[in-house]
Amino acid sequence: MPNASLAQLADTLVWLTVLSYLAAAVLLGLELGYRVRGLGLAGVAVAVAGVGLNAGASGARGLAAGRLPWGNLYEVSVLLGLLLVAGYLVWVRRRRETRSLGAFVLLPAVLAIAAGGLLAYVPVGPLVPALNSGWLRIHVAAAITGCSTLALSGLCSALFLGKERMERRAEQRPPLVAGGAETVDRAQARRQLARHGDPRAEAEAGADAAVAGRPGWSLWERLPAAETLDELAYRTTAFAFPIWTFGVLAGAIWGQAAWGRYWGWDPKETWSFIVWVTYAVYLHARATAGWRGRRAAWVSAVGVAAIAFNVYAVNLWLAGLHSYAT
Repeated sequence: MPNASLAQLADTLVWLTVLSYLAAAVLLGLELGYRVRGLGLAGVAVAVAGVGLNAGASGARGLAAGRLPWGNLYEVSVLLGLLLVAGYLVWVRRRRETRSLGAFVLLPAVLAIAAGGLLAYVPVGPLVPALNSGWLRIHVAAAITGCSTLALSGLCSALFLGKERMERRAEQRPPLVAGGAETVDRAQARRQLARHGDPRAEAEAGADAAVAGRPGWSLWERLPAAETLDELAYRTTAFAFPIWTFGVLAGAIWGQAAWGRYWGWDPKETWSFIVWVTYAVYLHARATAGWRGRRAAWVSAVGVAAIAFNVYAVNLWLAGLHSYAT
């Protein structure tokens, strides 16, 4: 029988996790908007606390049910939020400039947990017979890890598309002094010359003001360089792809044990294969055709859309052998 007290504790910890992630997103967003370093450090600290609450929620749910806490879509959503934020904290630990990405990671983590809670919440209970297999530990764990890590790479690709566009527009404006003006604050230098009556500087300062006045321009400017985002997306994908591949293969073996066939083009299997092909194309194109930048980023964005469809739309709205996951 499920432990009711632990089940209630797990539910409470989930919503405390959501509040912590929201608070961390606000603090990191304020740092990005106003360059207040202390707020960013506080945001990271709150995110660390949120990961602790998130892990506690999954652990309490597993103890309440007497099994591993990933037997349905709600539990998977809670773990997706945990791994998204944990992956971001690993980024911050290794590369401090990635701290500015915090709000862009934490809000999707909140959305994943909230979507699971609102669309697929189920009380604590035992597993259905098809899930009573040792492959549950292997297949689902690999799938969740690969899914969350690929989502992080897709986030970097999406941000890259905006950042690269801004950098390209900035490069199209002529430099103030040939060969070295970019080593100083170009906009500030133009404004100073404009005050002294330089006609060209007046025109270019006006152009800078028009660009800077666009909503979100300063926020884009404070994100890591486009090249950094592209590299981060590639390295994260290269790490996650073997995990996803292993998860798909483990699922095929589990399918043989549960349903007597390795592959049957069930909707979940089909979309898992689509995700695999998308990221295989991404990695192959980068390795052989030299795809970088926008083309690679768009492929990665398609992959993230396929992951989101596979996790939520397939489970909630497409009938198949994986419908028990809801």
